[in-house]
Amino acid sequence: MPSTKPGRELVASYLKDNGIKSTDLAKMYGMTKQEVSNYLTGSKTNPAANQFILKVIRDFKI
Repeated sequence: MPSTKPGRELVASYLKDNGIKSTDLAKMYGMTKQEVSNYLTGSKTNPAANQFILKVIRDFKI
């Protein structure tokens, strides 16, 4: 499975620059804050994590 680190870093940077909290992102996508946190930190790197990162990049046009 390819690394999602570049995508995670891109999303984290975008969220920070735009004042978006992981709790806000969790609400937008109907997820728990813990799920979003796990995906953004890379503690979970399963296919669902990859899909989430890619979806955020597409949705926010990062």
